[in-house]
Amino acid sequence: MVDAQQALQQLKEGNKRFVSQVGKQHELSSEQRRLKLLDGQKPFAIILGCSDSRVPAELVFDQGLGDLFVIRVAGNIVAPSQVGSIEFAVETYGTPLVVVLGHSHCGAIQATLDAIRNPSVAPSHNLMSIVSRIRPSLETLAETDLKHNETDLVKYAVRANIRSSVSQVRYSSPYLEEQVQLGKLNVVGAQYSLETGEVDFLDI
Repeated sequence: MVDAQQALQQLKEGNKRFVSQVGKQHELSSEQRRLKLLDGQKPFAIILGCSDSRVPAELVFDQGLGDLFVIRVAGNIVAPSQVGSIEFAVETYGTPLVVVLGHSHCGAIQATLDAIRNPSVAPSHNLMSIVSRIRPSLETLAETDLKHNETDLVKYAVRANIRSSVSQVRYSSPYLEEQVQLGKLNVVGAQYSLETGEVDFLDI
């Protein structure tokens, strides 16, 4: 198993291939590779990403079957089921890296900002369960001068939500926190650009 730094480098190189349109997807999803994985998996990275159909992690990072342990939920929020899934992958497979992957033009972020600005128009109960997890990281931001510039507000809101989710992954689980402290696990944030296809790893 690679370490966290090597895993991060593999993701960065894969994204460069994706952006340059020189990916290896056919090779990475071949029948031979599929059959090789029948006896088990050893994903080198865990991706907690948004459910948005435009941001499939395996394509964005040019990785194939068995490479990534992917958890997708609108707004890349952190709830007990996501934390449990991450714990499972770290404990079972020794996966050394978690990437919280947000993206530009995120609908969940926009829905949260709309709920903050128009509290009388509440989302459905189920959508509210997502909005309520994103909201704490955006409320203060929505009161700054950014409220006069929607484009910049959404841009910074996406990043604030990513940073919040990174913090929650690191500290909402005693097991994951211990693994981070022992240097066996790294948790980083990243933002995918729908415009360019590039992934920007954030300095959290």
